[in-house]
Amino acid sequence: MLFRAWEQAPEATASAGAGAAMADARGAGSAGAGAGAGSASASAGAGVDPVRVVDHVGVAHLLVTRHALVRQVLTDPVTYRPDNALDAVTPIPVAALRVLAAHRFRLPPTLANNGGADHPGIRALVADALHPTRVAEQRDWLAALVRRRVAGLDATLDEGVPVDLHAALAADLPLLVLARLVELPDAPVAAVKEFARAALELFWAPLDADRQQALATEVGRFHRVLREFAVTGGGLAASLRDAGHPPDVVVGALFFLLVAGQETTSQFLTLLMHRLIGEPTVLAGLRDGTVAVTDVVEEGLRREPPIVTWRRVAAVDTTLGGTAVAAGTSIVLWLAGAGRDPAVVESPDGFRPGQRGSRRHLAFGAGVHRCVGDQLARMEAATVVTEVAPLLARVRVLRAPRYPDNLTFRMPDALVVTRAPLS
Repeated sequence: MLFRAWEQAPEATASAGAGAAMADARGAGSAGAGAGAGSASASAGAGVDPVRVVDHVGVAHLLVTRHALVRQVLTDPVTYRPDNALDAVTPIPVAALRVLAAHRFRLPPTLANNGGADHPGIRALVADALHPTRVAEQRDWLAALVRRRVAGLDATLDEGVPVDLHAALAADLPLLVLARLVELPDAPVAAVKEFARAALELFWAPLDADRQQALATEVGRFHRVLREFAVTGGGLAASLRDAGHPPDVVVGALFFLLVAGQETTSQFLTLLMHRLIGEPTVLAGLRDGTVAVTDVVEEGLRREPPIVTWRRVAAVDTTLGGTAVAAGTSIVLWLAGAGRDPAVVESPDGFRPGQRGSRRHLAFGAGVHRCVGDQLARMEAATVVTEVAPLLARVRVLRAPRYPDNLTFRMPDALVVTRAPLS
């Protein structure tokens, strides 16, 4: 599991050099994959930072884990551009490119990978669709839906039947909320979820050619649905068209929303529930009112972010943390490591809602490309935690989430629990 072990690279290279770091990364994968974002917290802020690493196809990157340096890169879009944010980490072979071309797949710069003059205008329209006031209006509806689902899960657990909290609770909730805020294509929930996870794998995972071709088929097929909707759809699609943006830009904005606007939040809900099952003191605090749900969400974002890295590319020759950086260098920002920098947070490896530095995480990025849906994700997580916390206090994990090797996304696949015996 190459990418899951990258965060150990600064310690390894402090004395052994980049080649040894990558050997260590390739050999240490299983531990990193099983533990996810929390696997190598000691390296955040330690050893050499930034450090040069080489990926599975021989491409060199500059890996950055310290909070101050990660934030410096994110907030300087002139020196460090977002152009490579959506580049496939495994180059897409000709056969898969032909599949995408057959579906007329294009992904022009729109949001996360857009450093151009039209980015502020596109972002403003998306931000209006996800305005905090509109988000807040969805809270009561979401709380009622989660309450009904939790009641059903409780009843199932009482019968001695295990439940998958990822599939039964976390997987579709963010998509259902997003559909109430942004008019989306009329497509089955399962189809949207399959597309979103296929896109995360196609662009951010180490893959073989056969898998890339299969994923290209899935992504291309749904891209065609988006392209048709971009021409006729209302809501955000209509707003983008009315502002003069061509169909490709409308498709690109919808494409990114359906990935970043819902799939990452689904992942976070699962990661946070898994974490809380192992934090009985926090659950007790939620129950008696000594722990605020908002603090739990922020500590969850710091400690269990669904997005562990993000990329930038150096636009000019520069220096970062005393390291010379040539123009064109790919920079991997380890957001999860930055959240555990001891220079920022009091207890980096603990889970202590409300602790000093907890809210300084970079789970949503920073600067002009900061996640435009941060308030939506926070509302959804706070609502779910409020409603599901009593259930989490009475279950034990039968099957923890598994995490595929992926440069950027955690992508938990399940969280199977059963009723815990009374103590």
